Amino acid sequence: MKQSAKPMPPPVATDRFDVPSQNGAVPEADLVDTKTAPESSRRRQLAISAGALSIMSLIPDAVRQNAWAAGSDAPEKTEIRIGFIPLTDCSSVVMAAVKEFDKKYGIKIIPTKEASWAAVRDKLVNGELDMAHVLYGLVYGVQNGIGGPKKDMAVLMSLNWNGQAITLSEGLRQAGVTDGTSLRAQMNKDKRDYTFAQTFPTGTHAMWLYYWLGAHDIHPFKDAKVITVPPPQMVANMRVGNMDGYCVGEPWNARAIVDKVGFTVTTTQDIWREHPEKVLGTTADFVSKNPNTCRAAIAAILEAGKYIDTSLSTKREMAEVVADRAYVNTDRDVILGRILGRYENGLGKTWDDPNHMKFYADGAVNFPYLTDAMWFMTQHRRWGLLKEDVDYLAIAKKVNQIDLYKQAATLTKTAVPKDAMRTSKLVDGVVWDGKDPKKYAAGFKTKVA
Repeated sequence: MKQSAKPMPPPVATDRFDVPSQNGAVPEADLVDTKTAPESSRRRQLAISAGALSIMSLIPDAVRQNAWAAGSDAPEKTEIRIGFIPLTDCSSVVMAAVKEFDKKYGIKIIPTKEASWAAVRDKLVNGELDMAHVLYGLVYGVQNGIGGPKKDMAVLMSLNWNGQAITLSEGLRQAGVTDGTSLRAQMNKDKRDYTFAQTFPTGTHAMWLYYWLGAHDIHPFKDAKVITVPPPQMVANMRVGNMDGYCVGEPWNARAIVDKVGFTVTTTQDIWREHPEKVLGTTADFVSKNPNTCRAAIAAILEAGKYIDTSLSTKREMAEVVADRAYVNTDRDVILGRILGRYENGLGKTWDDPNHMKFYADGAVNFPYLTDAMWFMTQHRRWGLLKEDVDYLAIAKKVNQIDLYKQAATLTKTAVPKDAMRTSKLVDGVVWDGKDPKKYAAGFKTKVA
């Protein structure tokens, strides 16, 4: 039966397994010390325990989950503020609240709309936010003390794969630019200042932009100027001529085409198919104090991502919800086309992209792979954000909360990969497998470090 959407809970607008215990234990008053009790008491206690476990095995999963939520493993904090930026990929966080998947796990998610990634960073660090829909690279920038205060952080899960893009200006289109090769030729021909925008210095959009430029022998810092612009402000800044290109999440690439101010020169899935993007991030301190709350949040958002990816109708419902002014604040159709994989680039090309943004994909999306985390650190090193090599694997193991994720995956019957490392080939043909991150970071022709 199709679930009907509940009224949208308004976000807070701001400026800026091991299966867990199912609570089937014998009450404490009935416990007997089996070391000192008479033999008859021990036998009676074992019988009681066995009976309790037998009864619990007959109780449906949903009922047992509710029992778990009310028991000793109940969430330490039941109302959690999760920050988000107005982007399509905040959808699983929003839908976890709207569809009340959070309620199933004993928590209430309050989606909290933020103005910029810098605001998200600051509010995570100072505790104004409990968690956030956040750039993968931002979390590791804070962990390593890049681009802000250093603080131990945690990645609870990946929220989505794919679905970002690089947009170039209408002026470059009129000059004949249609791809990276023609951009390089135009920059060699017309020796003016070129400006490209990303959304946060250590974030995913910065790394996709730099990687793509570097793959076309364009140095992002020597051949151009790079600026930071919040996602919802990209289109307006391009309209007034403040930049020649930008990398951002949807719907702001599709919006540039609708508004006839730019075109999509590449999607990020063409840079790295099935690439990690946003994560559910928090601080290590919050995880330490609230592990059950974190597990519940992961489980609720896993269910929301699964719901979104179920069918065309659920994706349409999602687009309708998140297009609302309270969330992304744009036209539904600007979100819907690319979430369905229906792309146009603003140059007359249209295509159905099987590698469009995904929120679940039978659970493949959400596992916090160690290699994904390590990759962002290698790019921070490549571009001089990290001044020296670090213990890439050890840091990733510390930050990515794989055990908590596996517990939530078990609760939601989400498949978990056998290996926390994966291998990928990027747009330049270079293979990333995490085996030698130091060599990988140093091996690029175009780099700072």
